Amino acid sequence: MLPLITEEMGIEVFNEVFVDVNSWRKQMIHYIKDENPEINTAIIEAANKTSLDPKAVALGAYMTYKLLELAAKEENLLSDSED
Repeated sequence: MLPLITEEMGIEVFNEVFVDVNSWRKQMIHYIKDENPEINTAIIEAANKTSLDPKAVALGAYMTYKLLELAAKEENLLSDSED
C-alpha cells in the first residue's frame, strides 16, 4: 500500500518546485539518478516516448516521486514513534 500524501505535503512540494521549475527538475534528475537509477531511467524513457511535452511528463513523475518519498518518511517516523 502506498503511503498517504497529505495536502500539506502537496503544498510543500509545489512551493519548492514552482520557484524555478527547470532547476528543480534538473536537480531531481541527478538526485534520482543516484538514489534510484531504475526509476530515473523509466521516467526519462516515458517522457521521451510521449506525444506530450517530455519535460512536463518528467516533472510530473519527479513531483510524484518526491511526494511519495515525503509520505514514506512521515509514515516511518510515525511507526517508529509508536514502537
